Amino acid sequence: MSTEIVQLVEQATPYLSAAVTAYGAAVLARAESAAVDAAVEGTASLGRRIIQLVWHRQDEEGRTALESAVREAAEDPDDADAAAVLRQQIKRSLREDAELARELAALLPSPGGVMVNVSGARAIGAQHIGIAASGDKTTIHPPAQ
Repeated sequence: MSTEIVQLVEQATPYLSAAVTAYGAAVLARAESAAVDAAVEGTASLGRRIIQLVWHRQDEEGRTALESAVREAAEDPDDADAAAVLRQQIKRSLREDAELARELAALLPSPGGVMVNVSGARAIGAQHIGIAASGDKTTIHPPAQ
């Protein structure tokens, strides 16, 4: 298996996990729409697009295998073995279809970029920041000169 495919799947893994968690097994049934994408976090939306891209390029046997892997991963999103089966299905598809691998690479953010996931009330996500304050009645005092 080429190193590039392994790297692509590793890079796609957080998106796949987010999609399976957000959409469940229905990730394959969802039609692409701006409304659905807007309602679900960007990471999950990209994961859905990845799964659907792979699914649409499969023959009947490949689709059945991918559906099964997605269903198992959706039933228990914390099951590392189920997630591994889904990743393996994606790897198999990429090995068999070089154009699919190129399309997947184009969907993913550039390697080496920063991905920050935040959640919860008043959560803050930033790459470079001096001062970040979150909460009620926050007071920031400048440093003494």
